[in-house]
Amino acid sequence: MRQPLVAGNWKMNGSKESIQALIGGLKAGLSSGADAEVVVCPPAIYISETKVLLEESSIVLGGQNLCDHAEQGAFTGEIAASMLLDFGCKYVIVGHSERRALYGETDALVAEKFRVAYDAGLKPILCVGELLEERESGQTEAVVARQLDAVLNMDGGVAALADSVIAYEPVWAIGTGKTASPEQAQDVHAFIRQRIAEKDSGVAAKTRILYGGSVKAGNAAELFSKSDIDGGLVGGASLIVDEFLGICRAS
Repeated sequence: MRQPLVAGNWKMNGSKESIQALIGGLKAGLSSGADAEVVVCPPAIYISETKVLLEESSIVLGGQNLCDHAEQGAFTGEIAASMLLDFGCKYVIVGHSERRALYGETDALVAEKFRVAYDAGLKPILCVGELLEERESGQTEAVVARQLDAVLNMDGGVAALADSVIAYEPVWAIGTGKTASPEQAQDVHAFIRQRIAEKDSGVAAKTRILYGGSVKAGNAAELFSKSDIDGGLVGGASLIVDEFLGICRAS
């Protein structure tokens, strides 16, 4: 059985005061435990603060991005995998649609970040997903396959997925209030799992695939009930204690 995972991507949000309140509420709400593994991914500047606040809790720390160069060096503004590990991060998001759309990250660059993260000992959360026009023109599977194949076709890429996470995020449902129906989401999750199974059925069975796209407490249980949906990558709702707790409890 795959343990459910709920990861909160805080994006560029938060302050010392708001993070203290958020983590305090989450720790209290999850004090009796949860079936899901719970991860929070704060902005890099708040990772240290969040690490301290998470002490004596089961909540896991993750990063939102990392440099595609394995070694530290002259890369102004970047964050090395070793730095994330140094502050206790276990996961790191790679290839989020905002990184692809706003910062021009290509499939090849995302795959390299995946490799660097995995080789360093981090668990990548690989994001894939289509634009609205791509869905409307019937290209969803072709787009997701292209993004996924960039990792699958790397040396060791298939094996690495067994200890990594994939997040399917339909770009048209991120921050828009729209959500793929549970059936639409399940169809794409099943496609992703089958795509991996074509390379290695054992890895496909182990890989956790999350849904990301306006996940809320009110729709999480129905989404997570689908056989190939193993949890959620949560954006705005992860900044609201009761919403995020509701999502964590739905898994």
